[in-house]
Amino acid sequence: MLKTLLIKNYALIEEIEVEFESGLNIITGETGAGKSILIDALSLVLGDRASSDVIRRGAEKAVVETVFGISGNRRVKNFILSQNLEVGDELILRREISAKGHNRCFVNDTPVTVSVMQALGDLLVDLHGQHDHQSLLRTESHIDLLDDFGGLAGLKEEFVASYDRLTQLFSELEELQSKERQLLERRDLYEFQIQEIDVLGPQRGEEDALETELRILENSEKLFEATSSLHQMLYEGEQAVYDQIVLARNQLEDLCRIDKAFEEIKNESASAVAIISEVAKFIQSYNSKIEFNPERLEQIRDRLGKLALLKKKYGGSLDAVIEHREKIGREFALAKNFDGEIVKLKDRIESERRACSGASQRLSSKRREHVSKINSSVASELAKLGISNARFDVKVESKPMEKSNGSPQPARAYVKLGREFYEATRKGIDVVEFHISTNLGEELKPLVKVASGGEISRIMMALKTILAKSERLPLLIFDEIDVGVSGRIALAVGKSLRSLSQFHQVVAITHLPQIAGLADTHFVVEKSEREKRTRTRLRKLELEERVEEVAKLMSGTEITDAGLEGARELMGLSKK
Repeated sequence: MLKTLLIKNYALIEEIEVEFESGLNIITGETGAGKSILIDALSLVLGDRASSDVIRRGAEKAVVETVFGISGNRRVKNFILSQNLEVGDELILRREISAKGHNRCFVNDTPVTVSVMQALGDLLVDLHGQHDHQSLLRTESHIDLLDDFGGLAGLKEEFVASYDRLTQLFSELEELQSKERQLLERRDLYEFQIQEIDVLGPQRGEEDALETELRILENSEKLFEATSSLHQMLYEGEQAVYDQIVLARNQLEDLCRIDKAFEEIKNESASAVAIISEVAKFIQSYNSKIEFNPERLEQIRDRLGKLALLKKKYGGSLDAVIEHREKIGREFALAKNFDGEIVKLKDRIESERRACSGASQRLSSKRREHVSKINSSVASELAKLGISNARFDVKVESKPMEKSNGSPQPARAYVKLGREFYEATRKGIDVVEFHISTNLGEELKPLVKVASGGEISRIMMALKTILAKSERLPLLIFDEIDVGVSGRIALAVGKSLRSLSQFHQVVAITHLPQIAGLADTHFVVEKSEREKRTRTRLRKLELEERVEEVAKLMSGTEITDAGLEGARELMGLSKK
């Protein structure tokens, strides 16, 4: 529900902050006081277009801010989470219009786009008047209202799940068929590349191993000479390092017998003897394995050259060559087996199409079952509201698809019923539109084309009353709902509003005492002049002020005792 509304520097409004209540909130005031300005300002935080012309003269910017309670509204909370915004039990919407032309939107103090704010507005508010938030005047919303009335959420979810799977399968088929054409064109190229790479059969890490082996073979003579010289120096020469270390160790052992201070260094010398011995053995073993092999040297150079050519053609590295071979190998195998893959995918499509068709047929049948009940209920409500000869009709139509290019089956045929294919959306195969006739003898016409003013307001009221329990929008706003009605009909409209307020928070602007007298909360819009400036304010009325305001609506500016008594009677209050 709408908890608070704050408006600053908007048109005639300097600053207004008002707290709304649940139930029926009525706003009254003299003509020209600025009642519609309130609705225009509220429309800004619902995503309507903005202009700097609305900024109060002398101000730098206009600000409109609302706080909505959303503790039980999962649809709104899920949308907020989908936008990566913080979510709690309250939702703060703020719109700022700068005199410099800047237009900023905020959700819970986080900047967002106008489209995000508009989407939230569509989830929160249904605004009836000369505004855009009229869900019943949007043909595309009629199917949702029918489903809500019939409690068809479960059937709809079943269909949507199947529809989404079928959509994915069609996309996979189209992608596969497109790839087939591309691969058939590239098949010869891929076959050549596969053969060229497979002739060499490159392996991961091979290049480094070959380059190491090449470096050793190219330096085999240097390695042989150096290792031979080292072995002589360390082990076989007349002054070999090994012999000298052994002598030093023996002398340290003699000294250790005299003074134990030489014990640690004697042990270190023994370790040195062992290390020199191991080094000499390794060098001797390495020297004995050195290979002088010109043929192997030439083989390595030749293979490295061929690998270099492959790298240049297929990615710059041996890993890239191998990855390219794996990729085109899969593509080539697919190209040879496309017919089989496509047959498998088409079998899956047919299976899912049967499931989707069954779900769509069940959903469509249930929709049609509820049509007559809605039709009679709306006509009955309209009669209560003074449109006695009204006829209402919910038209549910499903149209077969046209064949594509003479083919017996359209390219994307989601649903097949009997021999006919039907194009479907995520809402099913049906197109739903409300039709109405408000005068005896007139033909039924689409609701979106019927008359405006009091008649359209009452049509909206009737529909809202019938759909109240299922309609998902928590706040209904009626701007000038009483246009063209009076007397008994006005009282009927008031009772209808009161009935709606049991399921929704309702805010209504009215001139009629029959409607104002039924308010749970009553506000008055007042215009005043101060410092040669016109100002508009919104004030919540206490009980006696409400009685006076209703009396004023009944008898004009001059309030009499009889008028006050009539107001109390209308409001259901006993005389004090």
